[in-house]
Amino acid sequence: MSKKREVTIYDIAKELKVSPSTVSRALKDHHSIGKKTKKAVLKLAEERGYQPNVIAASLRSNRTNTIGIITPWINRPFISSLISGVEMTANKMSYNVIISQSHDSYENEVANAKALYGSRIEGLIVSLAMESTQYDHFEKFLKKSIPVVFVDRVPEDVNTTKVVINNFEAGFKATEHLIEQGCKRIAHVGGVRHRNVYKERLDGYIAALHRHGLEVDDELIVESDRLSSEEGFRIAEYLLTNLPNRPDGVFSANDTAAVSLIKYAKSAGVKIPEDLAVIGFNNDPISTIIDPALSTVVHPAIEMGKLAAAQVLSNEEQTDLVKSQTIMLDTELIIRESSRRIKS
Repeated sequence: MSKKREVTIYDIAKELKVSPSTVSRALKDHHSIGKKTKKAVLKLAEERGYQPNVIAASLRSNRTNTIGIITPWINRPFISSLISGVEMTANKMSYNVIISQSHDSYENEVANAKALYGSRIEGLIVSLAMESTQYDHFEKFLKKSIPVVFVDRVPEDVNTTKVVINNFEAGFKATEHLIEQGCKRIAHVGGVRHRNVYKERLDGYIAALHRHGLEVDDELIVESDRLSSEEGFRIAEYLLTNLPNRPDGVFSANDTAAVSLIKYAKSAGVKIPEDLAVIGFNNDPISTIIDPALSTVVHPAIEMGKLAAAQVLSNEEQTDLVKSQTIMLDTELIIRESSRRIKS
């Protein structure tokens, strides 16, 4: 079955016996076209299923009014909230957003960047894949003065704007909370250490242990390249079954792994928080559904998305703005029953 031909302004003009330029101006609500003609053009355009050729228009104007996003996973609550924040700001400024996900793969991230560059986007927002350690695929954007803003997972050695949280402080406060609840042997579940967010949360964890005179035990520090629900169960089995001296507290670098850990612990007869106090990270919706409810760290995803989009669009409009800066947001602990041993 052959594809139906697209209706053009020439078709509408021929049917109404007016010039194509009249149709074009009527569709743009131009003041030079009378109300009667505008109404006739709009009515016929709707009846015939006319759609403006956005690609052709962008080629003529050299503008696409589109920004791109590369994220690790779209189905993670933090990322979906981040995207929502980006779209809120972009839509207010009449920009469209193209969303892609790397699935934490470096190769996918490179392919995404290539596809978005080919789509002639006017700005790019990136949260890096877990695997990525090289960033040459972003150089072509910067060389062409296309603004690139990294958010949350950011590279250290790319000279551009970054929107982050204070991961070190958050990791410190989360670990210190467990210490204040009486935990002496605290495990840390984190991501790969070359990724800034996980290294900084780990550094905060270690600093809190040092501050309170507790030993840093390498067998209690677990690194994962996914931090998925399945990984959470695997890590829980290692910490609670395989170790001869299991932990009495766990700080997890995300809520997904923390919830799996709680589920495994309960199935193994480990009481939460009496035997094991647990705190996660992100304040995902699942943190309030699990029983007991999960203590966590608020990750201001929507605000980060709004800021990232504002930086991209500001730099796209005004080339004299500072294009290399780090914007750091604060976090907040939310204490729930999974870690609350001492009643206030």
